[in-house]
Amino acid sequence: MVTICIGKVDQAKGQKIQLDVNELVSNDEFALPENNAFGNSFRDYEADNGRKDIVEQHYKSSHINQTYDFVKQMREEYMKLDKAEMGIWECCELLNEVVDDSDPDLDEPQIQHLLQSAEAIRKDYPNEDWLHLTALIHDLGKILVLPKFGGLPQWAVVGDTFPVGCAFDESNVHHKYFKENPDFNNPKYNTRNGVYIEGCGLDNVLMSWGHDDYMYMVAKENGTTLPSAGLFIVRYHSFYPLHKYGAYSQFMNEEDKENFKWLKVFK
Repeated sequence: MVTICIGKVDQAKGQKIQLDVNELVSNDEFALPENNAFGNSFRDYEADNGRKDIVEQHYKSSHINQTYDFVKQMREEYMKLDKAEMGIWECCELLNEVVDDSDPDLDEPQIQHLLQSAEAIRKDYPNEDWLHLTALIHDLGKILVLPKFGGLPQWAVVGDTFPVGCAFDESNVHHKYFKENPDFNNPKYNTRNGVYIEGCGLDNVLMSWGHDDYMYMVAKENGTTLPSAGLFIVRYHSFYPLHKYGAYSQFMNEEDKENFKWLKVFK
C-alpha cells in the first residue's frame, strides 16, 4: 500500500468550488515556452524528433490491449493497495527511474515534470495550496512501471486516457489502432454510450487503466483531504479527448462540470 500523507487544505472535501480565474492568477505568470524540448510544437505526434516511433508504438499497444475486461481486472488487482507504504517525497524520487514513452515533448525522468508542474502552478495560483499538491502528485502513479509495483508495460501506465465500455472516439490520438481492440466490434461496447447512460457521472465510467486511475485510488482510499476538484484532476488530467475536444462529455454530471473548470486551468 502506498500511503500518501497530506496536510489539511483550505477547501473542505466535497465543498463546491467557485472558480474566478482573475482572482486566482498572479501577475507574475509562469511562461509556457512556445516549443517543446525538441523544438517542435507541443503534442505534435507527427514530428520526427527521435521519439515519434516510440510514441506511436506505445499508443498502438495501448489501443489494442486496453479493453473493458482488462481495466476491470487491473482495478481489482491494484485496489488492494498492497505494494508498499511510503511518503510523498520518497515516491517522487522513484520517478528518477521513469521516462514516459507516450510523451512526444519530453524524454527526461518524470521527477523533473512533477517539480516543474508544482512550481508553475504555485507561481500562477499562490493561494491554492491544494492545487500545488495536486500538481506534485498527479503523476506519481507512474511508479507502476517499476518492478516493485508490478512492472507493468508502459501502455498500461502512461499516455492519454479514454473510457472503455463504449465506442472509441476519433479524437483519440492514433485512433486507427483501436480497430484491433477486441471491444471495437463488440455491440455491447461499440455504441456511443455503450454500457453507460448519459449524465451518469465520470465516476461511473471505467477509464483505460494507468497511473491516473491508480493514483486516484491511492489518494481516495487513504482518506485524502484534497477537494473533489483535486481528485478530478488526478484521475482525468490525461483525458485529452475530453479536455481538448469535448469528447465523451455526455457522461458528465454537474459535479464533473464544476471540477472540469479546474482541470482546464491545470492543463
